Amino acid sequence: MQTLAFIGMPGHVELIVLLLIVLILFGKRLPTAMYSVGKSITEFKRGASEEGKDDNAEESEGSSRTPEKQEN
Repeated sequence: MQTLAFIGMPGHVELIVLLLIVLILFGKRLPTAMYSVGKSITEFKRGASEEGKDDNAEESEGSSRTPEKQEN
């Protein structure tokens, strides 16, 4: 008798069947979801590149100014 702990990774046929079931269930909502994921990735990349530009600008400004004293 096999237990669930010894079940291996699904094969190619199982993955294709699973993909078909997902497409049948979520087919109409899938394009909207993928559009949202794409927009999220684009916004993330834009924010990351702007953050990098801000850090570079602060470093160049910081080298010409004297460090300010921090209050606790």
